[in-house]
Amino acid sequence: MSQKLTLEQIQNFEGKYPKQLWHLFMVEMWERFCFYGMRGVLAIFMVDMLGLTDAESNLKYGAIQAFVYAFTFIGGIFADRILGFKKSLIFGGLVMVAGNLLIATDPHQFFYYGITLSIIGTGFFKPNISSMVGELYKADDPRRDAGFGLFYSGINIGAFLGGIVCVYLGKQVGWNYAFLAAGIVMIIGVVLFLFIRNELGPIGDSPLERMDPKKRLIREVAVYVGALVCIPLIFIMIHNTAYTDMFMFIVGPLAIIYYLIQLYKIPSSKEKSKFIAAFIMITFSILFFAIFEQAGGSLALFANKNLHSTLFSVPLDPNIVNNSANSLYVIIFSPLLGLVWLWMAKKKIEPNTVVKFGLAFLMLAGAYYIFYSLRFFADENGLSSLEIFALAYFAVTIAELCLSPIGLSMVTKLSPKHLGGMMMGLWFLASAYGQYLAGILGAGMSDPSPTASLTDKLMAYTDGYQQLAIYSLVAGVVVIVLSPFIRKLMQDVK
Repeated sequence: MSQKLTLEQIQNFEGKYPKQLWHLFMVEMWERFCFYGMRGVLAIFMVDMLGLTDAESNLKYGAIQAFVYAFTFIGGIFADRILGFKKSLIFGGLVMVAGNLLIATDPHQFFYYGITLSIIGTGFFKPNISSMVGELYKADDPRRDAGFGLFYSGINIGAFLGGIVCVYLGKQVGWNYAFLAAGIVMIIGVVLFLFIRNELGPIGDSPLERMDPKKRLIREVAVYVGALVCIPLIFIMIHNTAYTDMFMFIVGPLAIIYYLIQLYKIPSSKEKSKFIAAFIMITFSILFFAIFEQAGGSLALFANKNLHSTLFSVPLDPNIVNNSANSLYVIIFSPLLGLVWLWMAKKKIEPNTVVKFGLAFLMLAGAYYIFYSLRFFADENGLSSLEIFALAYFAVTIAELCLSPIGLSMVTKLSPKHLGGMMMGLWFLASAYGQYLAGILGAGMSDPSPTASLTDKLMAYTDGYQQLAIYSLVAGVVVIVLSPFIRKLMQDVK
């Protein structure tokens, strides 16, 4: 076996990217195939196969996605304190595999059980890859943002493929094949990580490496058992979204209290200031994700019924466009936007991180005004233009690229090293609240009448999209106005 690399050897890499970055995004690529493949079919599956209404499907979708992201907060803490990123990732990946294969055996009977396992697995898998990417770089390495940009673009290949394959298999072949495909690619991801983990040196090792092996094993097993004990609890809360409401009202305040305790323990005032800045930006991201994440809920249901099935005269399932357009645009435009930022930096006119957050909201507002405009392109049957729908996703993607990759990088830069996993988890917990609100917003805009025509549904959904555009516009202006204050808190972090 080759000698384990030291952290210094890894971080003193030559060129633009460390080789480990390519391996990590290959692993994450397959997880994204699984995650986005499932995200795109959940709402349609629940309406078409489980008999739920649009509103019920939106609420359940929001609950499922909220728990996925909420569990990343818990998974991040246990990775920080006990398992380390490597063991957490392997455990999470295996549980995700079990969940998808369980649904594949019988989607009707085992859907909620399998989804529960997928939630737990994703919680242990998701926050750790991003945290390990952050550790490939020294704190002051200017190549970090470029690394996260490449990572973010690369993993969208998985999301793009998953978005096409799972929708096609689910709607054209059989729902069990969609879930089977997700399970198979997760097996590939876990096996690949087992092969490349030694190249990461000490990155992702358990923080309890020096503890007595028996004591460490007891703690690790306790985490695994505790995660599995949560299965019936999550199962119940997904089944009844009223319990989801209770959970979200409890876990948010607890997370804030935990954050405040950690903030109090930080001795340096500069570090405290940066920690506060990270929290403010994470809070703003909740609203962004509430609007952005209509993709798997209301927009998936809208695409399923209210769009023509041709794109520039080419026959195409609108749900494939809904589930893969965003990822395709990220792959194409993420490097181009990176070049634009570099050009602006040379001209000394590049907006800072906070202003980019504000611009993300303004672009999102533009996107939802385009979604709103679909009512003006509809025929007498309530079917509208797939081309305009795809155009709106271009604006959604530019908004995402102004916030998400920068946000991930920012969280790693503003957080003390020993709290990196926790803060990455908090970033994903904000996403959980965004998903939760996305479900509520999506349910609110769906027409409750069982006899509603496609035109009625078109008008109800586009009314909702207009409201979301207004929320985005106001949030963007507020963030840009507050940007000097937040920048001051960020100290020397750019």
